[in-house]
Amino acid sequence: MIGGYKIITLCGSTRFKEAFMEAQKRLSLEGHIVISVGLFGHSGDVEAMDEKTKAMLDDMHKRKIDLADEIFVINVDGYIGSSTRDEIRYALATGKAIQYLEAPTGEG
Repeated sequence: MIGGYKIITLCGSTRFKEAFMEAQKRLSLEGHIVISVGLFGHSGDVEAMDEKTKAMLDDMHKRKIDLADEIFVINVDGYIGSSTRDEIRYALATGKAIQYLEAPTGEG
């Protein structure tokens, strides 16, 4: 927390760009500092699809989780892909709280 503001990092598949934007707006209006992805590879940002760049962005996202008090998982229709599962495991291992857009079903 900084200056009384909780820091929340958004996690989820970049195919859900609109849901990321909606969550960022809602959480910001609720008074939180929101950290999001820099590129939406599954929504047209082809630069993020290069393997070297994707590896760098995945590592960078873990650093964003390090900065956060909690993560907010964008799991539209319950979908949680392998990268997001890794981020959830990392957040749990580092003691971060986890919130979900939709209640997790154990499926992905």
